[in-house]
Amino acid sequence: MSFARVRALVVVGLLAVFALVFVVVALVRDTQSDAGASGGCPEGWPMADVTLREAKDVKINVLNATDEAGRATSTADDFRNRKFQVKKVADEKKKGLEEIAVLRYGPKGVGSAHLLRAYFLNNADTAYDPKRTDDTVDVVLGNGFQQLATLTEVNQSLGDLGSPVAPPGSCPMPVDK
Repeated sequence: MSFARVRALVVVGLLAVFALVFVVVALVRDTQSDAGASGGCPEGWPMADVTLREAKDVKINVLNATDEAGRATSTADDFRNRKFQVKKVADEKKKGLEEIAVLRYGPKGVGSAHLLRAYFLNNADTAYDPKRTDDTVDVVLGNGFQQLATLTEVNQSLGDLGSPVAPPGSCPMPVDK
């Protein structure tokens, strides 16, 4: 073996050793191993379930705040056809909502509300209530509502929305719970 070949093997060997040492040191000194987990959550803040749910796992109440009678019933049927668990269909006390829809939810409904936003093409307003204890999302239909998005539009909207994020004043729930 020539001297040049031995020298090249020594250099490559040293580079591999340095790379291995660098990786081990980086892993041992990692201070972000619990970043985003509940380790840094202030006491008393609610734990938000940021798991993106499938439609079959989402519980909703459909409320009609439009001037059109029966709007909640027909929309609830659309949601049922898309495998949502419709718990309650009713009229909202306050009528004349001009928005498309308002999604009201608590910490346990963050992931579900994120999915529902896609069905309104991210045009639904959200109303987060940190004191709410159930995982049901109230879908309040307004006068601007026309129809739910198609499956293709929902998938595109979910891509645009990205992953669910814990609302201000809450912490994301750890994945293993």
